[in-house]
Amino acid sequence: MDFALSEEQQAIQRTFRDFADREIRPVAASLDEEPRFPVELFRRVGELGFFGMRYPEPEGSGADVVTYVLAVEELARGSLAVAAACTMQSLMGTYFVARYAPPPLRERLFAPALRGEKVGTICMTEPDAGSDLNAIATRGEKSGDEWLLTGSKTWITSAPVADFFTVLARTGEDALSVFLVERGASGLSIGRNIEKMGVRASLTSEVFFERTPAACLLGDEGQGMLYLREILAEIRVMTAALAVGVGQAAFEEARRYSGERQQFGRPIRKFQAVQQHLADMAVDLEAARRLTHWAAWRSDQGQENVTEAAMAKLFASEAAMRVCDRAARVVASYGYATDSPIQRYLRDARFTLIGGGTSEILRINIARGV
Repeated sequence: MDFALSEEQQAIQRTFRDFADREIRPVAASLDEEPRFPVELFRRVGELGFFGMRYPEPEGSGADVVTYVLAVEELARGSLAVAAACTMQSLMGTYFVARYAPPPLRERLFAPALRGEKVGTICMTEPDAGSDLNAIATRGEKSGDEWLLTGSKTWITSAPVADFFTVLARTGEDALSVFLVERGASGLSIGRNIEKMGVRASLTSEVFFERTPAACLLGDEGQGMLYLREILAEIRVMTAALAVGVGQAAFEEARRYSGERQQFGRPIRKFQAVQQHLADMAVDLEAARRLTHWAAWRSDQGQENVTEAAMAKLFASEAAMRVCDRAARVVASYGYATDSPIQRYLRDARFTLIGGGTSEILRINIARGV
């Protein structure tokens, strides 16, 4: 792989970096404290074309995975919560609608979603089904010409503000299918908001279906797991990029602080103990970024990358936690204060250990592939 980015990729990276510095970082703390869904920023991200990057022209820009990853890193560097909401929209929340929805529904939902005017999400996790999707209990039952959904979902990103829901439900003893449900459907209700320790502006809640009529079956009946595998590797690469972004933000803050904080007549960055922390953080970040870009590049080349994507997500998320912890050690008591971004980065980074598969599950998957 040629690790040099093209001029176009560098330009996109600068665009999202400038946007993060100018518009996301100044409000990241207030979004976390309230917390509230970043409606204005969400639409601005849509105007930048982020939601359509992974979709072909003319609706999207048809960007490759490496380019998409560069944008994800910069958004997460600005705010992991904002980036989490935006990546849900750009991939899982819209993918199945884009690929499998009938033309009238696709035209009504997909284009506005790419502009950030409508919010989409995916409903997979249940109280008793997380890593084990075969334990999904939500059912889809045929009644005449329509499908009715019954069950409950939890930990659903953007559910409180979502306009449409992609739902994984059981349609047979060993079969899962994918359905589209629009807000306002009878029997659809949004449960309690789940208060989280991190990524607080990425709102999360329960969703309930009580014989809720689906707008449509997305794709063929019983093919839900197969369809999910189509984007599983990309979800993991994307989550790795989120981890790199929040780790980079923590590193930059620790580097800035250590250059300004004076002790014993000189900046603390001059002390070897602090230098060792900074060096370890830089190595972790560079390794995580390279592994993430490598997995993204393999995807762009059409190469098998299931194991590589799992490696990237595992290493990057664990590295992000190490980087954020070292950053907190560098800034010491300042990082323990609620007005310091370090404590937010440390809380937010834990999200990357969960999304896209836990480290424990990923290690099992990697072991099977090596």
